[in-house]
Amino acid sequence: QVQLVESGGGLVAAGGSLRLSCAASGRTFSSYCMAWFRQAPGKEREFVAAISRYGLTKTYAGPVKGRFTISRDNAKNTVFLQMNSLKPEDTAVYYCAANDRNLPLSGVRDYDYWGQGTQVTVSS
Repeated sequence: QVQLVESGGGLVAAGGSLRLSCAASGRTFSSYCMAWFRQAPGKEREFVAAISRYGLTKTYAGPVKGRFTISRDNAKNTVFLQMNSLKPEDTAVYYCAANDRNLPLSGVRDYDYWGQGTQVTVSS
């Protein structure tokens, strides 16, 4: 198993940037594909970005493509989400997730391990 802890959320003005981090502990970090999801109030949890075990493959949801960048540091057991040009509609709780299926998938059900989430609020 793996335990995930997110950090880096906060309040930022529209157009600003934030960098989220997700620290993993437990089983070997490079065993997992990692992803970020988000959930806004009253909405379903949605895919944001995913990265393969060694970072060679990255996928993004349409609304964040070109603004967000997912990366990982396997030596530090950490995955990151760099968020630039933030918009009020990016406001949500952001969750880190892991799967051991060797594919950076985009479905909520494709991930077995989840962090507790970190709040991101973008003011207009």
